[in-house]
Amino acid sequence: MTTALPRKKVASKRHAAVKASSWDLRRAGGLQILEAPSLARLGWLVHGFSTRPGGASELDGTRVLNLGFTEWDSRDRVLENRKNFFAAIGAGKMRVVTLRQIHSDIPHRIDAAFAKASQPPQGDALFTRDPGILLAVQTADCVPILLADTKRHAIAAIHAGWRGTLRRIAAKALGRMQMEFGTRPEDVIAALGPGIGRCCYEVGSDVAREFHAQFPNAREWFDGPFDALASGENDPNWLPWLTMRPPGHPPPSSRVNLDLIAANRAILADAGVPLRRISSSGFCTSCHTDLFFSYRRERTTGRLIAAIGIL
Repeated sequence: MTTALPRKKVASKRHAAVKASSWDLRRAGGLQILEAPSLARLGWLVHGFSTRPGGASELDGTRVLNLGFTEWDSRDRVLENRKNFFAAIGAGKMRVVTLRQIHSDIPHRIDAAFAKASQPPQGDALFTRDPGILLAVQTADCVPILLADTKRHAIAAIHAGWRGTLRRIAAKALGRMQMEFGTRPEDVIAALGPGIGRCCYEVGSDVAREFHAQFPNAREWFDGPFDALASGENDPNWLPWLTMRPPGHPPPSSRVNLDLIAANRAILADAGVPLRRISSSGFCTSCHTDLFFSYRRERTTGRLIAAIGIL
């Protein structure tokens, strides 16, 4: 059974330029699997983004599909959940490769020999052109990104939090695919899965300054007093006159909201991927904890997995 998910309303005119396609929520094996239509049309691969409902784990009295080895859950239950999720996306017999995610800009090429390693590599992106390997990244607010080269039949799975986004992890994974497989960006489909949205992702002046230093168009990805924070004008230690404000006039907010989806879309587009081939689910994990896990909102929570593999 496939159910078309409603499109999330855009929050501002800046978002209206790129419309997210309607993704599908497919039920399989008692689970709900989120799929990107652009990837689902490719018969040579399998993919899926996990959701929260169902599973063998229990959190706050509810059965959940936790796919991460968290302190509150047992290893046996997580392994059972993973087995069921991988079977539900049609990858039950594939060799699964995960990462020790460190919010870096490090991608790893995975081949059949590497896939047999007992320890997962340390980094935040995996890419391959070998069949029978399932690449998987874990998230609970960070943005999962799946790439597919429709000509060379190469794929990548990417974990992009704010630090990885700042370091252009998606573009660097794509660059490695170009170097090692001859991937052309114009042949790539990119699917950006559920992550915390601009509506909920509040960050401080340090993040604003770092993005301002790295990206000339960073202002487009923030709501709030970005210009003041990025320039340091809101730092009372930097400009003493801020302490001289009249009574009843508090200093401006020292927080801004960051849109990780928009940032990664722009990074991929700057790397050569056509905007029409970049889609996002439109879901904020913090707004939809009925369907996803959100570390920022819940703290004690589970982990989602985004996976892709070549048949």
